[in-house]
Amino acid sequence: MRKEFNITGLCVPGKHYMVDLGSRLEQMKKMVDQGQYCPGEEHQRNSPWNIAVDLTLDMSFSGNDIAGMLREYETDVHTGMEIDGMAGLLAEETSGYPFLVCRLCRIMDEELPGTEGFPDRHATWSREGFLEAVRILVSEKNTLFDSLNHKLEGYPELERVICRLLFNGERIVYNPDVEEIETAMLFGFVKRDGAAVAIANRIFETRLYDRFLTSSEWKENSMTQASFSDKNGFVVDGHLNMRRILEKFTQHFQELYGEEDERFVEEYGRRFFLLYLRPIINGTGNFYIEAQTRDRKRTDVIVDYHGEQFVIEMKIWHGREYHERGEQQLIGYLQNYRKTTGYLLSFNFNQKKETGVFERVIGEYRIMEAVV
Repeated sequence: MRKEFNITGLCVPGKHYMVDLGSRLEQMKKMVDQGQYCPGEEHQRNSPWNIAVDLTLDMSFSGNDIAGMLREYETDVHTGMEIDGMAGLLAEETSGYPFLVCRLCRIMDEELPGTEGFPDRHATWSREGFLEAVRILVSEKNTLFDSLNHKLEGYPELERVICRLLFNGERIVYNPDVEEIETAMLFGFVKRDGAAVAIANRIFETRLYDRFLTSSEWKENSMTQASFSDKNGFVVDGHLNMRRILEKFTQHFQELYGEEDERFVEEYGRRFFLLYLRPIINGTGNFYIEAQTRDRKRTDVIVDYHGEQFVIEMKIWHGREYHERGEQQLIGYLQNYRKTTGYLLSFNFNQKKETGVFERVIGEYRIMEAVV
């Protein structure tokens, strides 16, 4: 019997594809032998370990760990995949979270072959197959996502800190003495990112955005309803018309919120765009936020739709010089993604501004800017 990717329990050599964590387990044993742990009250906080917080060995998979597992798989199955590239995609999307890595691999190995567009494993172990596996994963119900939801329901402080990260673009400094940060770290919602904290991985981020954007508080929002009314007009021959989405969003935003003050728009403007975008791509595409650019002034959104990517920069207007720097930063992203067309969504409080969607050519790049 061929080995498989395990997501349900104990991994068995010869039965499951595995990452070699032997060196880390040896390091953990040494820490335990040396008494470098602090059993006690942390047990009461649902710690996943029988020994508590001082035993903080990172058990996530690195890109090299994942590549080693894929090489073993490739020896058995011969898909022709580009191993290092696929390992990089898996590591980038999951930040090495073991369950998520193995679940995506299992989807590409067992569930995608034979479906439309993916006749065999050679087709599934590709960038397109990977993106389809991500779409399936973020849309499914599983024990990990159920656990995340239960934690959010049981700890209201978690929801507050995560919304600050997702929607407000706040840089939250890591401080283990702050209860909501400690709780978010303990349950794996966030990770250390230098001196600050960030959502643990893109899969969690996408799932959390979906949870909050479809909550009872927001699903009846006028912007969400406008999106459901408009959604059939944005796809032509299987391609997403992003310019048209920005045109309609600009129109609705001006009608619904054009008279609101600057504080309101800074707080909710970007959330309203994601509310409008989600029903349009739901079930076929997904989006994620580039963590390196998320702040109160600027947020970069990457949309994947049928394997096609769109780079959108959402920003608060802070003068012409800042605006031009934003254009150059967007061009840098376009170069990384090998695109020549990018999109800007500017929330502009200048009373003399002209709203609408405008095209600007900078060298070989086209920038479609929506101004509200």
